[in-house]
Amino acid sequence: MKGPCNRFAPVLTRRAMLQASSAGFGGLALAGLLGSDALAQSPLSPKKTHFPAKVKRVIFLFMHGGPSQVDTFDYKPLLERDHGKPLPFDKPRVFSSKTGNLLKSPWKFKQYGQSGAWVSDLFPQLAQHVDKLCIINSMHGSNSRHGGALLELHTGSDTFVRPSMGSWITYGLGTENQDMPGFITICPTLTHGGVNAYGSAFLPAIYHGTPLGNASIDSAKAKIPFISNADKMPANLQRMELDLIRHWNQRQIDRTGPDAALEGRINSFELAFRMQATAPELQDLSGESAGTREMYGLDDPRTRNFGRQCLMARRFSEKGVRFIQASHSYKWDQHANLKRVHARNAMEVDKPIAGLIQDLEERGLLEDTLVLWGVNSVELL
Repeated sequence: MKGPCNRFAPVLTRRAMLQASSAGFGGLALAGLLGSDALAQSPLSPKKTHFPAKVKRVIFLFMHGGPSQVDTFDYKPLLERDHGKPLPFDKPRVFSSKTGNLLKSPWKFKQYGQSGAWVSDLFPQLAQHVDKLCIINSMHGSNSRHGGALLELHTGSDTFVRPSMGSWITYGLGTENQDMPGFITICPTLTHGGVNAYGSAFLPAIYHGTPLGNASIDSAKAKIPFISNADKMPANLQRMELDLIRHWNQRQIDRTGPDAALEGRINSFELAFRMQATAPELQDLSGESAGTREMYGLDDPRTRNFGRQCLMARRFSEKGVRFIQASHSYKWDQHANLKRVHARNAMEVDKPIAGLIQDLEERGLLEDTLVLWGVNSVELL
């Protein structure tokens, strides 16, 4: 620049500039450390366990309605022997309708793997992984109604509002990805308890399950809501806005005392901001190979919907989400047409579940991933 006002301006050399601004680099480093410390204090930060734990994540495959145990994994040879005979004992009190004669399963059972576990013809592909399964046929519920049974399965109570399984696990263990929710539920049911099946109840709101769509839509449309930067505001300005909002909200808490709802909103704003950079890529399946898409059944319209849920579950778990639930909508409730409808339902999930197990194993994730296959009121796999 030229002009008399600059005649006596000192010349700032590169050495002088570094000397004058060196303290600023320390400030930048301190800010980074403080930011990391703030994340470490997040309610979702990983927590130490009392005892060494092998499992790092849970994928819960929920079959809404109640697949028949005697037609899936609970072989009853005496039922085949006594097919057509009258019930040899008094019928349970929960049934008011007339009880007919005994009926064997319309599907054949075979033993698979070194374990020799029995699996019906409904699940031919899952049966190939039987040695990786732990089949529990002894579980039962205290409520015969779908709503109460569903809540009991998810929360442990069929009468009171309690935190869901995913909420408790995330509360106890935190999550390994601070840019994503710790608990995600894909296409959850809207009935039989609805949001209570993935709610946090009296736990802080940050442990509430994040729903992707619901059971009434195709899983291709199931996306994490409210993460797009709609007005394209630069991230630094968004950060300034959030800091100001957090400042005023914190002042309110300091003045009036603890406020779980307000604290939940603060945490949700922060998480939504961080998800903007992570969630869109995680939800984009276009980079998956043709072989992977075929493994999950995405090339078949009959298996595509649940197959996409299973593939999303793998992607989320691979990135450190602690608890992921995928729900096969309310179909497993056959009061009639058992053979036709059960066969259709099983076909929709058999290949995707087998694909998920195989994919987890190939990626080295199966050894520390717990995959639950659960139903309303009958059994867990």
